[in-house]
Amino acid sequence: MIKIAIYGKGGIGKSTTTSNLSAALSQMGYRVMQIGCDPKADSTRNLLGGRIIPTVLGQIQALGDEIELNDIVFEGFGGVLCVESGGPTPGIGCAGLGIISAFNKLEELSAYEIYKPDIVLYDVLGDVVCGGFAMPMRNGYADHVFIVTSGEMMALFAATNIAHAVENFKGRSYAKYSGIILNERLVKDENELVAKVAQETHSEVIAKIRRSADIQSAEDLHKTVIEALPGAPVAGDYRLLAEKILSICGGRKDA
Repeated sequence: MIKIAIYGKGGIGKSTTTSNLSAALSQMGYRVMQIGCDPKADSTRNLLGGRIIPTVLGQIQALGDEIELNDIVFEGFGGVLCVESGGPTPGIGCAGLGIISAFNKLEELSAYEIYKPDIVLYDVLGDVVCGGFAMPMRNGYADHVFIVTSGEMMALFAATNIAHAVENFKGRSYAKYSGIILNERLVKDENELVAKVAQETHSEVIAKIRRSADIQSAEDLHKTVIEALPGAPVAGDYRLLAEKILSICGGRKDA
């Protein structure tokens, strides 16, 4: 089982990238589980036709010890297993609590042993890399961290902070920082700016997702590009991203 954490600044297109990656991997014959690690709980909606599923934290609060896997794991496009950690009411409690609770509950219910995913993708808000938001990097969870960024200043700032956080955790056998995904926004000198951050953080830009109206067209249908517009050029970008990640993580197989 390959476990991958996708980090990035809020609003950078991280969930769109992760969902399309999940869809692309599923079309290659992999059993994928995507775990949304953001209190907004909207990571998986385009894999589920726009459906907002119950969160793990919400179901723990509602069902207590009666909770079962089918209360928190839902099958989406391509058989992708969708989970949303959830979080507390805004302004009340720690936003990372949902992630910690979700991970503990999935382990308690033997989710990975029962569903046997080939690949687990954690979609993690990366504005702050502490507490629960750092949990996917910890030993036993993700093996690799990839960072989504554009050439915009705040996105690059967040990417640098995330990369440094992974580096600081390296001595504890936490996840490995394995590359940057450029989600194009067409800002001036974007390729050069992102390449510079990759160089400064001792990594590389592993893929570029072009700026495309097809992404929004697919999302208007509550679908990934892979599902709604499989022949679109940007769908090819997501497939190339899937291939590259598999080559880095050692997960290539004949599907």
